[in-house]
Amino acid sequence: MTPPFVMLHPSRFWLHGLLVLLLLIASLAQAKDYGDIQQQRIHQVLSPVDSISEPDGPFKVRKLSAAGKVVGYVFQSLDVVDIPAYSGKPINVQVILDPAGVILDAFVLEHHEPILLIGIAEEKLHAFSARYSGIKVNQRVVVGHSSDPNAVTVDAIAGATVTAMVVNEVIMRAAHDVAVSLELVKGDAGLAVAPARVRDDLYEPADWKTLTGNGAVRRLHLTRGQADASFKGTEAEGVEAASAEQADDTFIDLYVTHLNPPTIGRNLLGEAQYRTLMAELKPGEQAIAVMGSGRYSFKGSGYVRGGIFDRVQVRQFGDAISFRDLDFQRLDDVAPTDMPEFDEMAIFIVRASHRFDPGSPWSLELLVRRQTGPVSGIFSSFELAYQLPEPYLERPLPTAEQLAAAEEASRPMWLTLWYQKSLEISVLGVALLVLTAILFLQDALARRPKLLHWVRRGYLMFTVVFLGGYALAQLSVVNVLTFVHALFEGFRWELFLTDPLIFILWVFTAASILLWGRGVFCGWLCPFGALQELLNELARKLKVPQYELPFAVHERLWAIKYIILLVLFGVSLESMSSAERLAEVEPFKTAITLRFDRQWWFVAYALGLLVVNLFTRKVYCRYICPLGAALAMPTRLRLFDWLKRRKECGNPCQLCAKECEIQAIHPDGRINANECHYCLDCQMTWHNENKCPPLINKRKKRSKASATETQLIPVVQVTPAP
Repeated sequence: MTPPFVMLHPSRFWLHGLLVLLLLIASLAQAKDYGDIQQQRIHQVLSPVDSISEPDGPFKVRKLSAAGKVVGYVFQSLDVVDIPAYSGKPINVQVILDPAGVILDAFVLEHHEPILLIGIAEEKLHAFSARYSGIKVNQRVVVGHSSDPNAVTVDAIAGATVTAMVVNEVIMRAAHDVAVSLELVKGDAGLAVAPARVRDDLYEPADWKTLTGNGAVRRLHLTRGQADASFKGTEAEGVEAASAEQADDTFIDLYVTHLNPPTIGRNLLGEAQYRTLMAELKPGEQAIAVMGSGRYSFKGSGYVRGGIFDRVQVRQFGDAISFRDLDFQRLDDVAPTDMPEFDEMAIFIVRASHRFDPGSPWSLELLVRRQTGPVSGIFSSFELAYQLPEPYLERPLPTAEQLAAAEEASRPMWLTLWYQKSLEISVLGVALLVLTAILFLQDALARRPKLLHWVRRGYLMFTVVFLGGYALAQLSVVNVLTFVHALFEGFRWELFLTDPLIFILWVFTAASILLWGRGVFCGWLCPFGALQELLNELARKLKVPQYELPFAVHERLWAIKYIILLVLFGVSLESMSSAERLAEVEPFKTAITLRFDRQWWFVAYALGLLVVNLFTRKVYCRYICPLGAALAMPTRLRLFDWLKRRKECGNPCQLCAKECEIQAIHPDGRINANECHYCLDCQMTWHNENKCPPLINKRKKRSKASATETQLIPVVQVTPAP
């Protein structure tokens, strides 16, 4: 029998100590105030920026301008996507894009991740998001390894892999959606296939009316009033402005077409001129015809002085394609008789180096300049959108590798995580099947105490090494609070599926509570609990003295963990972030998730619990653990009671109650399922005829009865009288 502690008012001591601990944790874990970080990041990335517009459009995007030119776009991810992170709350990231659809900066403004609120330094999160600088929004970014050779891979945040994957999903999906809405990139970036090819085997006679009617030739008509209106509110307002009578006059009547398709090129240029042009083009080059009338020339005179056409350019996927004099050919003779007269016509060559995709939308951008000073001016742009009709195109079929990459890219994030952790899931699945077999065969194993001891030690080692040390699969009361809040704030399965091992453990734990009670998790699957038990067993072998509280005190201290749980739940109703900070009363993050790599006071707290555990087994589990309290509540709903008892248990026999190493057996012999860790020690005693007092008494009675039945009556030979 172990000697009891001598304590003065132990309940009051524990409660005061707990209150001090919670206040200390709360004071050490205040949320960071970002202040003016949004503006600071903008000016740090793009300097100088002299104008930031008001939020515009469905995604509330703000334009960043310098010297009257748009140099970037900034938005917050919460205005674009709503992806729950590990905490159940979304992460808000400020993203800055350049006009070509390249990410210039990604900075996390707000998060509620418990591992980052207290634990991993927040600088690691910002360092992770900084890796997205320079990545184009239509590239595929994968956290960790990917089978897609074209994917960009980034390393996860050690100890916060799920959070890293959520941040990746938030940044890339939000950036892509915004870039598509701004027409910086094409929308079908999921499948990277080769560009479409212009069909050179398709020719049909067509006149001007047919070509303009089927979209092969596109038109932009601007009046002088429309051109003047584009400069309203700028320094160029009123410069070269038309009078009220002139507002409806044509400023420019612009047409554009793609000459490579034979049906367009041959019908516009004629057979001979078309063949000459195609012969001059190198592989991958495209010819575009531009025709215009009106008071504004699309060619201008800048190309004469500097060799660059400064009034027209082609834009595709956010990339601007400018033309030099070497890319220009005069167009004087056209074939269609019903074609209108134009003041000027030109052919521009898009070189192969631009990787122009004839099958994707593009636009001809007309730049209108108004002089505001001797050498200064302001530009206004007008876009003429163009899409080559589908019959003129041949689109290559994607390869098997491209289809596989597209399938991988289209998976939900949680499913990708399950694929990535398929090995760990398989190992955990086998382990849970083994544990289920142990529980169903508990009577047979309990009759072999040595075998059951080794089986249990081996399983506890697996729990510490694999579940805790390798997989970081430690359940927490934060999971419980998140689940409860999700029930009332919009339940989404993907929130819980993002960590497959935690999800599987919770499903198994829920099922085991209905069958056996909380003890299956607390006694077999909790890494910190298993660590405590193994350390205490080692201490016993080393003859470290063991101490137990008197049962009356011990029973009252059970209430502490329920009080902690209620406090955490109450705080979570006001602020989930505050509840997550107070949940540091759990040492799991320090001892398991971060492997003691954090501030000294957290390490001291976790080590202190382990040291106390050397003298009294599982003190934390008995009196402090709010997760244990949360699991104990539904334990009353369990369907079966498979721990066997006898009528002699408790009166007069007290052996199991004294040997129970966490004092889960009442003096009257009842096993408290809310406190039992299902170690099966009492069942080994129950089946042991050489240890269980009632069985020993029965064996003695049987022995006496057997001895009485087999006792021989002496036979005396009597000699008859003569």
